[in-house]
Amino acid sequence: MTIARIALANLRFPSSPDESVQSAEDAIARAGAEHALVVCFPEAFVPGYRVGASTMSPPNAAFLEDAWSCVERIAKSAGVAVVLGTERVIDDALRISALVIDRDGTRLGFQDKVQLDPSEDAMYAAGSERRVFRVGPLTFGISICHEGWRYPETVRWPARHGAQLVFHPHYHWAEPGSFRPTTFGDPANTFHEGALRCRAAENTCYVASVNYASDGSPTTSAVIRPDGNVLAYQPYGVEGLLIVDVDLSAATGLLAARFKPESATA
Repeated sequence: MTIARIALANLRFPSSPDESVQSAEDAIARAGAEHALVVCFPEAFVPGYRVGASTMSPPNAAFLEDAWSCVERIAKSAGVAVVLGTERVIDDALRISALVIDRDGTRLGFQDKVQLDPSEDAMYAAGSERRVFRVGPLTFGISICHEGWRYPETVRWPARHGAQLVFHPHYHWAEPGSFRPTTFGDPANTFHEGALRCRAAENTCYVASVNYASDGSPTTSAVIRPDGNVLAYQPYGVEGLLIVDVDLSAATGLLAARFKPESATA
């Protein structure tokens, strides 16, 4: 049995880009104190997801580079790997992305969001490649928000390439009059949490989903076992770190490996 301790940073939406960096640094330090191997943040946490008629300042590549360097330093100090939801500018186009940093502060690379929600088309450009990362005994992939809920292949691909766990950074806020859950997977809720259970079970891997802490959100941060059952979840709307120990030997990837792409019809 190989145990990996992960932390999900279920934090409130930052009031400014500077606060996003400070909040990230604080959470990384707390994850280090809890002896986590890796901590994952919500979608585009630095500088914050550009939702609707956002009043956020325009994308700033220099700010992002400075922010990433700050996070790398605190990751090294805390001895914790980081999956940082962020954005980046590539060829003058803005992408939603996740930066992966190793425990020694080394930048391991990015996973861009490949499958955009239609509402994001005017603001963001899609990436085109998927990859897996390794930190200590843990091999993992990243499927960002809309991807993990609606596109099973975004979880299957890393599972077929050795990932025992797929992180799912997202931002899901309450719509007016929407159902407000208190229990994970409530049948009266939206489909989203059920979809995560499917992604884990159909690939025999862990799925670790992390949201912002916001009032009335229909989803929360949670870890799903490779059999599709819920291992742990954060109370809805409550800010904090969700610390979970996962048994990597349970993540065999068996069902992902048995998938035959040539048999797919779409």
